[in-house]
Amino acid sequence: MNKLSVVIITFNEEENILKCLNSVRDIADEIVVLDSGSTDNTIHICEEQGCRILYRAFDLHAKQKQYAVNQAKYDWILSIDADETISDELKFEIKSLFRGDMVPETNGQPIKSGYIIPIRLFYMGHRMKMSGETKAIRLFDRRKGGFPQVSVHEYVKVDGSIGTLKKEIIHHSYRDIAHHIQKINTYTSYAAEGNRKANKSFSKSWVFFKFPVTFFIHYFIRGGILDGYPGFMWAFFAAFYTSVKIAKTIEMADQS
Repeated sequence: MNKLSVVIITFNEEENILKCLNSVRDIADEIVVLDSGSTDNTIHICEEQGCRILYRAFDLHAKQKQYAVNQAKYDWILSIDADETISDELKFEIKSLFRGDMVPETNGQPIKSGYIIPIRLFYMGHRMKMSGETKAIRLFDRRKGGFPQVSVHEYVKVDGSIGTLKKEIIHHSYRDIAHHIQKINTYTSYAAEGNRKANKSFSKSWVFFKFPVTFFIHYFIRGGILDGYPGFMWAFFAAFYTSVKIAKTIEMADQS
């Protein structure tokens, strides 16, 4: 039966990391934690939980995650963030997959190169029904793929067939509104730098139009309205993010 390496990158995650580690303990044959210089109790907690701890100075999320993947002992990788947890249902699904219950003809060998997993948002104290739900390849064979080196919104790309798991990763997202705004500021800067490197340009009028269009999509089309006040705030910040990203791209162009 295949063995599984769980890889996690960290930086000052003492509020989240124990929940994350506890959620993967039953399915991990090893847990690799790649830290980028935490000054809180993150490393101490990981040491107490028996993780293999590595250090690398942070540059990009994609580079950091790929480095962690490269250091793992086993070829099958589950990549999760420190503010995420694996649901009990997903743990059972992964165990069944690796035992061969889901694909009995393979005798425990997963037949896909990677598996898409739903990611459910936990935001402002609520497990969201509609808002912020995403899907991404998180379980994969590193012999078939890994993280392309993009500047923002890292993702896994694999060669070969891709399966889909039904159960969820829970993303515990942002501590509060201030933390959300802080992350928006960081990620919009990364995204704007990526746009400039790709020679993307935008009209200044698009900053204005992008906000209501994005808000409408998240709040009405994607069902944020069904998540009450947290759904409204998520749609608002999603729209804010896209407008700020474009505005920063324009600003960089004007300054060059």
